[in-house]
Amino acid sequence: MDSNGKSHLQKTQEEVEEVKVIMLQNMNKAEERSGKLNELEDRADLLLEESKKFEKTSTQVKTQKRWANKKMKVVLIAVAVVAGLIILSLIIVAIVQSTKGSD
Repeated sequence: MDSNGKSHLQKTQEEVEEVKVIMLQNMNKAEERSGKLNELEDRADLLLEESKKFEKTSTQVKTQKRWANKKMKVVLIAVAVVAGLIILSLIIVAIVQSTKGSD
């Protein structure tokens, strides 16, 4: 017997019980962490899928905008050419009329 009145065996059993409780707590925490890690992995997979969708959509939008810009340039060039031709024809008409008038 100890000075506290407990036998060595009782002390050892109490210590084993304490270790058992701590081990169960550790196992529960490890299981909890495992669940959180699985959830995190699922969320990461979803995020990866969403990023791939975003990349595909952004590429499509980029292509559409590029074509829209090219079409706009073609339209502006066509307008400039038509305007230039109109101005050139007006100048030619003015020159022809002025040479007829000086004759």
